[in-house]
Amino acid sequence: MSLDPDAVEAVAFDSYGTIVDVTTVEEPLAEHVDSPELVSKIWRERSLNYAMVANHVGEYDSFYEYNRAALEYALDAAGAETTAEEREAILSTYDELDVFEDAPEGMERLHEAGYDLYVLSNGSPEMLDTLLDHAGIDEYVEDAISVAEVETFKPDAEVYRHAADRIGEPIEDVAFAAAGWWDVPGAVDAGMQGAWVNRSGTMWGPYEIEPDVPVESFHELADELDA
Repeated sequence: MSLDPDAVEAVAFDSYGTIVDVTTVEEPLAEHVDSPELVSKIWRERSLNYAMVANHVGEYDSFYEYNRAALEYALDAAGAETTAEEREAILSTYDELDVFEDAPEGMERLHEAGYDLYVLSNGSPEMLDTLLDHAGIDEYVEDAISVAEVETFKPDAEVYRHAADRIGEPIEDVAFAAAGWWDVPGAVDAGMQGAWVNRSGTMWGPYEIEPDVPVESFHELADELDA
């Protein structure tokens, strides 16, 4: 598989882990646990697992609530004793996660090149409003599409199909860029062109589905589409 730049009319981006760095939570966690990096990973993985299991059992709650439950699990697993107020303070870090340096610059390049840009996220609408403002990308983004609109989480194919309908383009004319090794396969399976933003050298999953293009930054994605 390979990216077809001539077919791409719009680009949709994942948010958490792709535009903003979820490891930012390690700093507030360090005030309560001895291994903030490990607890951060447990928190992130647990929140994604909660969402994926919810898909399979036909349940839905906002990602913010699953993220809160996952934080409680991670802190409990680490043996941390925290108050409700302290947990809420840690959770609020998601409103001000560090922005990957290449994200705004790369999105600006794509916007100036004439692509319509969107954010497609498991995050709730409220979370995405905050993210767009904090990341400084609201002027480049046409709209933020939340899974709350269909009440199921990525990588369910329904999410990506709904996004293409909202964008107003045939699904094959939408490129989806994400860091998640579990997210890009969902988009490709649904019919989008998948760009895997692999900044940290993560291993791809054991799938027959492969990304249409692997990139290390939004700049590299802009180079690919400009080509």
